[in-house]
Amino acid sequence: MWFVTLHALRPCMKNVLRRQNTWLFSALVVAALSGTAILAFRAFRMPLLSFRGTPRPLSTEEADIRGRLTKHVHVLSVEIGERNLNHFAELQAASAYIERRLREFGYDVTEHPYVVAGRQVRNLEAIVPGVRAGESVVVGAHYDSVIGTPGANDNASGVAAVLEIARLLRDTHPDRTLRFVFFVNEEPPYFQTPDMGSFVYARRLREAGVKVRGMLSIETIGSYYDAPGTQQYPAGIGSLFPDTGNFLGFVGNLESRRLLQDAIEAFRRIAELPSEGMAAPASIPGVGWSDQWAFWEHGYPAIMVTDTAPFRYPHYHTMQDTPDKLDFMRLTHAVIGCGKWLMNFAGSSVA
Repeated sequence: MWFVTLHALRPCMKNVLRRQNTWLFSALVVAALSGTAILAFRAFRMPLLSFRGTPRPLSTEEADIRGRLTKHVHVLSVEIGERNLNHFAELQAASAYIERRLREFGYDVTEHPYVVAGRQVRNLEAIVPGVRAGESVVVGAHYDSVIGTPGANDNASGVAAVLEIARLLRDTHPDRTLRFVFFVNEEPPYFQTPDMGSFVYARRLREAGVKVRGMLSIETIGSYYDAPGTQQYPAGIGSLFPDTGNFLGFVGNLESRRLLQDAIEAFRRIAELPSEGMAAPASIPGVGWSDQWAFWEHGYPAIMVTDTAPFRYPHYHTMQDTPDKLDFMRLTHAVIGCGKWLMNFAGSSVA
């Protein structure tokens, strides 16, 4: 009897199951879309509004910063030129130039040597000790250039920026220790390998138990254009951002979202330069394309500031990457904005 009853109910049960499956499928679709929407909201929503309008003329002090930035880029990319293991003497000359400037600013410079392909290379570090021990903020840029290029924008512009920020913050008294670091061997064939300078440095910090509250990688930040159509993006996200390449980009992985939002909010409060930000999976092309990647690999929050390099700069990784292609006024505004954010983030006060 029970079999006959179940057999009679079978069509009804199928309809119920079909409706349940349809509901379940719909629920899963809604959940997936909601999850995607939440992810996109978290990835692309940034605080405050980007700067719009014409920046004021540089003050005398800011004009001095511009002159220093211009000098650093010229020395590294013109007087020294291509600098990597294939041009080892020039790589050493770039390292020596950075060390001299840091010592002129009053820093004690620590070198962190290691051996790659039978040659000894080095990262350079200058520190402003924190009032309260235990937490650090790392600011870094790589000083090597890719094979076949003088590397004015990539990455003499980033090195110049870190040098000037280090000079501006030398006499501050931060709560968190400020570590200004110049990395070797960011470019291929060492990119995203254990021989990458930032990977060696981040591993050293992790092994020493150093607590890094945030790392800022300054990468290729001298190229800006005002014409529409000058900005490109990885596939799938171009509609979310402007197509004019006149802004400074803030980029991080999802785990570094809070650091990124803090940085861009502070930058937008004080800088006279447009800015855009994105916290997204590191698998998206460009998101992990610099020294911040090495810090993610060691569990540290880290972000990159950039002009987006190959997505904007037509001379990226070519012999035409020379100083005359750079916009030093807007590079100056980028440096001033990043420097002031770092003061706030590290809890610095001027002596």
